[in-house]
Amino acid sequence: MKALPTPSKLTDQVHDALLAEITSGRLAAGARIVQEQIAAELGVSRQPVQQALLLLRKHGLLRDAPGRGLEVAPLDAGQVQHMYDLRAVVEGLAARRAAETGAERAAAQGPALIEAGRKAVASGSMPKMIAADMKFHEFIYGLSGNPLVAPAMASHWTTTQRVMGEVLTRDETPRDIWDQHERILQAIAAGLEAAAVGSRAGSGRGGAREKPRRPDLSIRTAIAGGPPGGSDQDALLGVAGTGLQAHG
Repeated sequence: MKALPTPSKLTDQVHDALLAEITSGRLAAGARIVQEQIAAELGVSRQPVQQALLLLRKHGLLRDAPGRGLEVAPLDAGQVQHMYDLRAVVEGLAARRAAETGAERAAAQGPALIEAGRKAVASGSMPKMIAADMKFHEFIYGLSGNPLVAPAMASHWTTTQRVMGEVLTRDETPRDIWDQHERILQAIAAGLEAAAVGSRAGSGRGGAREKPRRPDLSIRTAIAGGPPGGSDQDALLGVAGTGLQAHG
C-alpha cells in the first residue's frame, strides 16, 4: 500500500485503501489486521486507522480474531444472498422509475458510462472495473427520480464491492457484463417497464419475458474458490433485481 496524503477525510481514505486490499485479495480471509503496520504503510496515525477498522467491522468485512484484534472475515454466502434479495426489490423499482422518467437522459448520457466500463475492463484494473460498475448503478438510481434509492443502497456497497472482487479475481470474461449493461440501458432509454428491462437484458430479445436469475450460484462458487460459468455472472459486478438483474 502506498502512503497517503493528509486530507480532511483521512478516515475515508484509509477505509477505501483497506477495502481495496480486501477486494483485490491482497488481504485474504483470515488475514490478521495490525493497526500499527497499516498506519506505518499508509503514513498516517493510528486514529484514522482505528476508525476505518471499526467501519469495516460494522459492514462485516472484518471480525474479531481469536484472542484479540481483528481479521478479514470470510464472505457469508447466506448473508450475501439476503443482500441480493433486498437489492432485487430496490433496483427493480429504480429500473422501472428510470424507464418512466429518465429515458431521454439514459439515451443521452448512458453510452459514455458503457464506454467507460469497457475501457475499465480493457485496463485489467479491478478498482477501475468496480468503480465503473458503481457509476452505472448510481446513474440508474439517479434516473429513477427517487432520492431514497441511492441512500438505501449505499449501506450495501461495501459488501457488494467485496463480492465483485471475489468474482472478478476468478472470472476471465468480465467484458460480457457491459454488453448486458448496454441492453439494460437501451431498454430504459426506450421507456420499457422494469420487467421488460430485466427480461431483455437477460435474453437480448424484444418482448420475451424470462424469469430473473438469482445470483446465489455464482456467489457461492466464488466463495468456494471456483470459477463462475459464463452464463452465471449475476454476482460479477454486483447487480441484482428484477429491473437490473438477469445480467450480473
